[in-house]
Amino acid sequence: MVRLARIRLAGTIAATAMCAAAATEVAAQDRGLVLNEQIQLGDVISGQTLNVVDVSDQVTASTAAQGNSLIGGADGQAVDLRSTQDMRGEASASTTMTLGGDTNGLVTSVTQARGNYLAGTATRAQIGIDATQSASGDVTASSLITGQEARMVGGGTIAVGAYGNTVALAGNGSGSDRASLVGSIDQTTTGQVRATNQASPRFVRDPAEFSSQALANAVQATSGPSTNQELEVRQRSSGAMVEAGTAVYAGNGWNLAARAHAGGNQAAFYNQGGSLITTTDQDNSAQIRGAVRLSSYDFGMATAAASAVANEVTVGNNDIYVDIDNTQMNTGGVEATASFVGQKGYDAYVGANAAGNSVTGYACAECGGDLNARNVQTNTGNVSAIANTTINGNGRNVIAGANAVGNAATFYVTRTGGN
Repeated sequence: MVRLARIRLAGTIAATAMCAAAATEVAAQDRGLVLNEQIQLGDVISGQTLNVVDVSDQVTASTAAQGNSLIGGADGQAVDLRSTQDMRGEASASTTMTLGGDTNGLVTSVTQARGNYLAGTATRAQIGIDATQSASGDVTASSLITGQEARMVGGGTIAVGAYGNTVALAGNGSGSDRASLVGSIDQTTTGQVRATNQASPRFVRDPAEFSSQALANAVQATSGPSTNQELEVRQRSSGAMVEAGTAVYAGNGWNLAARAHAGGNQAAFYNQGGSLITTTDQDNSAQIRGAVRLSSYDFGMATAAASAVANEVTVGNNDIYVDIDNTQMNTGGVEATASFVGQKGYDAYVGANAAGNSVTGYACAECGGDLNARNVQTNTGNVSAIANTTINGNGRNVIAGANAVGNAATFYVTRTGGN
């Protein structure tokens, strides 16, 4: 009897193990798998020239150059993504516009150059990501509004962006059908990244904004309700220069804004409902420069804003739990310069902000927020912020500021609304 009992017990254990193995195999079969390998060796160049006179309505231009791109998503079924993207050539995008006479509608122009780009969306599902991006070629984007006779009556939005590596993730769950973003991302940029935006219009009546942005490495993960994130990000920026420059010279500008932002490594995580766990490791040795030059002889409101950050992390959750493990090292110089020159007008706003390392983390107080952070920041590079304002005639308000910081860390628990 004893021997029989032992035989039955052994059989039960074996059957249980077989059922567990079968369940694991079924679970594995329920997950999708994407294997991606992209290598771009040659240059990718995109250019556009626009020459128009007396346009009664809008003017819209879009110019883009991209080395490697992967876009996908998961809806209702989990997916594992294994991706390697290698951009060795140069990526260059340029837009040149000649606006003759009166342009009465809105002028909209977007010019973007990217080395590697990956975007994924999880809807009521999980994305397990293991992504590596490398950009060794230069990435440049530029916009130019030629001449000095352009009359931008309808105003405009002129945006220029240059990005070495980019990963954009999004998640959205619903009730018990949760979504999650989990895994690791590794980005390396060794080429230069530059974005320039130049214009010299004679007259601008409606609001007009000219902006430039240059980022060596960028990761953004945004999730909605019933979603959690657990991501590990490693970023390395070691090119000679990451530079964003905006220069606007106007005769008469009623409402003008010129902005520039340059960054070595940038990682941003936002969540609406679920836990948010991040591990970030950033290292920058490139020179980071954001520069704005704005002038208008006559002006109504003029805004010149420049910013430069070597390493930047933002982690925000409108739910309970946030865990941050952050390490940042910067050895490159960081410089932000903003200047405005006007003859006569009303309001001028000039600001320059520069930082070696920056991290911000927050959780929801109304939810009983639980925020845990481990932070190590080291900066050995020079950091400078310079703001120059000159009004040769008369003005109404002048508000200017320049802020430079080596290491900045901010952690807080905040209410989502109300008093």
